[in-house]
Amino acid sequence: MTNAKRRDFRAPEPQLDGKSILVTGGTGSFGRRFVRTVLDRYKPERLIVFSRDELKQFEMQHEPGFEGHPALRFFLGDVRDDGRLEMALRDVDIVVHAAALKQITAAEYNPFECIRTNVHGAENLVRAALRAGVRQVVALSTDKAANPINLYGASKLASDKIFIAGNNLAGVAPTRFGVVRYGNVIGSRGSVVPFFRKLLADGVTALPVTDERMTRFWITLQQGVDLVLSTLVLMRGGEIFVPKIPSMRVIDLAALMSPGTAPRFIGIRPGEKVHEALIAEEEARNTYDLGDRYVIAPSFRFWSADGLDPRARPIGDESFSYMSNNNSEWLSKGELEALLAETP
Repeated sequence: MTNAKRRDFRAPEPQLDGKSILVTGGTGSFGRRFVRTVLDRYKPERLIVFSRDELKQFEMQHEPGFEGHPALRFFLGDVRDDGRLEMALRDVDIVVHAAALKQITAAEYNPFECIRTNVHGAENLVRAALRAGVRQVVALSTDKAANPINLYGASKLASDKIFIAGNNLAGVAPTRFGVVRYGNVIGSRGSVVPFFRKLLADGVTALPVTDERMTRFWITLQQGVDLVLSTLVLMRGGEIFVPKIPSMRVIDLAALMSPGTAPRFIGIRPGEKVHEALIAEEEARNTYDLGDRYVIAPSFRFWSADGLDPRARPIGDESFSYMSNNNSEWLSKGELEALLAETP
């Protein structure tokens, strides 16, 4: 395994001073880090946290750095409610869409709820953004949307298609939609690291692993935020941006967190993959290499490569795929240890 390069994805930096920005799912792991990063680096006119959880909004309002900030606004609402979304988007320049139902097993057992939030919510946001004249919308996607086998991934694929098609629906309107697709976020709520830590704190010695072959892409929360921010500069509308990030084996993580103890293999859960894909082979013909990331171009006539970032080079290989098991970059034991040390 080769050592993985730690990319920060900060370049190019957007100009957000004086802008009005709204983040859906703003009280989640990504939303909180996004809000903190924007307030630390820029001077937005308004930064609106849109979410449906009043308790999390209350707690966030009283966190150091957030409490009393003149640019920060909190807006209770659900992406399922198009009228509430349209009201929230008045005079907003930029939207970052992070709201989603993300738990694979929960989606399998509650399909209607998953579709209402992830698919209908995407449709509502596209319609509301077009009516409100928002300039840019960046939607967060997932590696599970590439060749999906579970409902969560399928719903996010549908969501991605809706946002990409939004550029066609915009016509002469200025609104542009883009997508950012990345893998598992280390330390985010519901991810494997806090799950393993809770089990160990509860006295479990053999950590549960679904399959000994299982590999995953990994990205830090800050890398995800920086990727989204730089996408605001790079996007022209309709692209899916995919970062170059390292892979890791889940059994290596389990061995590091519970040394000297063999994991307990429990079998693959409903809708779970052994390896994840960020770019499927079928997407290769439309994929460009931008150095620190890939961009999957839309197939619509409205898009052309003219004006794309000058670093961009077409992949030129229709057999190309970007999978967690065929990745050229892997986290070493030392890098895994460093990431765990940085993760609260």
